[in-house]
Amino acid sequence: MTTRPRPLPFPAALGLALLLPVQAVALAGAAHAHGDTLKVVITGQQAGKVTADVTWENDGDPVEEAVAATVNAVSADGSRTAGPWRLVRGTGGAATWTTAETLPPGTWTVTVDAGFPSLGHAQQEVAVPVVDPAPPTASSGASPAPSPSGAPATATASAPPASATPATSPASDSDDAGWWTTAGVAGIALAGAAAGVLLRRRRLRRL
Repeated sequence: MTTRPRPLPFPAALGLALLLPVQAVALAGAAHAHGDTLKVVITGQQAGKVTADVTWENDGDPVEEAVAATVNAVSADGSRTAGPWRLVRGTGGAATWTTAETLPPGTWTVTVDAGFPSLGHAQQEVAVPVVDPAPPTASSGASPAPSPSGAPATATASAPPASATPATSPASDSDDAGWWTTAGVAGIALAGAAAGVLLRRRRLRRL
């Protein structure tokens, strides 16, 4: 013998019927608390990479989900285009997004279109400046700095020291040679005079 479940009293059944729609509305409200539109603001560029803030339109909260958005750019004269690129999370904050690719120097009209988790759109003119190249570093083979006194860095060879024994000059040699010559002439003259005296004495003795 099976027993049938007792029906709920009328007040309880009525309360349950009213509670279900309220819970459904609450859940739907919680699911759509941020709204169904994304607010995309292009903030500029960082080293040529496009930067943008993506938040919910209604409350301004950052988007915690992954954002599917494409970035396109057109140069000021319309001769160059870039993209489509996708947005990736940046490091400037919870709402900061950027591109992995970089724009060349110039003025660009940048457009961002988001499709997930909701729709969003933005367009902004972005200027990418020209970055001057770094100056060349000094080469390792540069000449050394001059000394304070103005003398060259490399010392010149010093002159050899003078000899302790003075060298005989040509003048002294000539003087010595002249003295010996004079002494020789005087000796010969004396010898001749002595011989003449002896000869005279011998002649006188013979007479």
